[in-house]
Amino acid sequence: MDALILSCGTGGGHDSAAKAIVEELRTRGHHAVMLNPYTLRSQSLARRINGAYISMVQNTPRLFGAVYTAGELYRKLPCRSPVYHVNHRMVPFMKKYLASHSYDVIITTHLYPAEILTNMKNRHLQIPKTIFVSTDYVCIPFTEETNCDAYVIPAPDLASDYVRRGVPLEKLHPLGIPTSPVFSNRQSKEEARRRLHLDPHKKYILTAGGSMGGGTIRETIETLMDGVAQRQDVSLVVVCGNNQELYNTLMAKRPKNTVIVGYTQDMADYMRASDLFVTKPGGLSSTEAAVCGIPILHTAAIPGCETCNAQYFHTHGMSQVCQDPQQLMAVAMDLLFDQAQCDAMVARQRVTMDGSARGILCSFAEYLSK
Repeated sequence: MDALILSCGTGGGHDSAAKAIVEELRTRGHHAVMLNPYTLRSQSLARRINGAYISMVQNTPRLFGAVYTAGELYRKLPCRSPVYHVNHRMVPFMKKYLASHSYDVIITTHLYPAEILTNMKNRHLQIPKTIFVSTDYVCIPFTEETNCDAYVIPAPDLASDYVRRGVPLEKLHPLGIPTSPVFSNRQSKEEARRRLHLDPHKKYILTAGGSMGGGTIRETIETLMDGVAQRQDVSLVVVCGNNQELYNTLMAKRPKNTVIVGYTQDMADYMRASDLFVTKPGGLSSTEAAVCGIPILHTAAIPGCETCNAQYFHTHGMSQVCQDPQQLMAVAMDLLFDQAQCDAMVARQRVTMDGSARGILCSFAEYLSK
């Protein structure tokens, strides 16, 4: 099977899901290509799209929330969105690419490429079977105006949200969010700590702002750093992601009882080595944590889909939520030392997310492409 996996860098989760799919398909002996479709027009366009999103998330998360809210309002109008019309311009470039590359299936982990493919269908252009993979626990704005052959959603109980928005029930497949196999590794906490050179006798709080260090993560980090500075039994690990400014600022402070990490490929090991994950509720990062099996405290949600992600995890017993920075440390410490609650949370994660979504999705792609 020849598969094209489309994503773009407006959020690391979309790319991470795409890479997990590519890895699984190649393991099965298929030919899989991952592509940011905007590079077909120019690399600078792709960088501008990614950069605009990253800047908004890192610097003005409330503006992102306002844009998301505007999208929710716009989807009620009897017309196609600006997102659809803007992506109309990409049709000639995708058409040319597909004319010289043969694929049996196209899988997209992002809305924007799905809009490109929908534009192509509406122009009656022949394209392979298409699969849209949702990486959030909500039907995000404008999903309903796309026209893919199948929609892979995180869980069965989310189907009603998609149906009420207009996605046909028969196109919905609740297969889960694909994650890299490294998060399914059952390496022990002790082994992970040895590898990362962490103290085996302390409790560790891990915090991160996603791949871009976005949201109000600075306030979260400051609160946690102040909280652990006075303790001998607890340390903090801060993963800054691609936010180099945040990394440099924290390194200059050299805070007590805090380990500062920039971008890392060892996120799964840091999760396994830690006792609590304090994080913004990104759909992919939260799923990775649940697959890994670590208690989660959601905070600093970027208004919009992340708010829905936090609500989904909390109502299913897979996380706690604290949006009040003044209460964050107290809530974190209570959860950190409540072993019964932590064990119950991880048990719910194990029941709900076992890390098999990647393989099930690829089996479905094999079936659809026949």
